[in-house]
Amino acid sequence: MASQARGIRTRRQLLDAAASTFLEHGYEGASIGEITHRAGLTRGAVYFHFSSKEEMAQGVLDEAITTDRVRPQVLKLQELVDAAMALAYRLPREPVLAAALRLAVDNGVRRSVRTAWPEWIALLTGILEDAKCRGETLPHVDAGQAARLVMSSWTGAALVLDGMPDGHDLEYHIGVLLDHLLPSIAVPTVLARLDTTAGRGAQVVAPVQEIP
Repeated sequence: MASQARGIRTRRQLLDAAASTFLEHGYEGASIGEITHRAGLTRGAVYFHFSSKEEMAQGVLDEAITTDRVRPQVLKLQELVDAAMALAYRLPREPVLAAALRLAVDNGVRRSVRTAWPEWIALLTGILEDAKCRGETLPHVDAGQAARLVMSSWTGAALVLDGMPDGHDLEYHIGVLLDHLLPSIAVPTVLARLDTTAGRGAQVVAPVQEIP
C-alpha cells in the first residue's frame, strides 16, 4: 500500500511538472529533461510512469475529464451548470487543467494524442439525456447537439478571455454564457431554478477542498 501511495504521488508530481512546463514553453518547446528537473525526480522514475512526452501530454489531458466535485442535484440541468462552473473556477487555479486546455487546441498535439473533447461531450450528453427524460429540457432539444454546443462555447470563452483585461473571472463569464444558452435548452419552470451566479463554481468545489 505504501508503494502504491508513493507511485500515485510520483505520478501527480510528474503531471504537475509537465503541466507547468507545457504552459510555459508549449508542447513543442517542452522537454522531458525540463519536466524531470521540475518534478525533482530521476529519469528512471519518469520513464517508469511515462514512456514519452506524448504519454505525459495524454496524462494531462485525461486529468481534465472529471466531474468528481459535482454532486447530484434535484435538477439534472443544475449538474450540467455545476460541471461548467466548477471547471471555470478550477481552471485558473489548477495548472493541469489549464495545460489540458492549451494542449487540446494545439494542432501538433492533436496529431499524436487523444483530446478530451469526445469524453466531455459524452459526459454532458448523458446529463442532458437524463434531464430530458425528467422533462427538464424543451421537447426539441437534441442532447448530443446541445452537449457539443455547451462544450464548444465553454472552450471558446475560456480561450478568448484568457489574457483579456476583464477575463480573469472566468467563472462569472461562463455564468453569463450559460444564461444565454440555457433558455434554448431548459423549460421555463426549470430555467428559473438554475443557479448560474458567480460563486457557484467555488461553492461546488469548496466542500472537497475542506476535507483534510
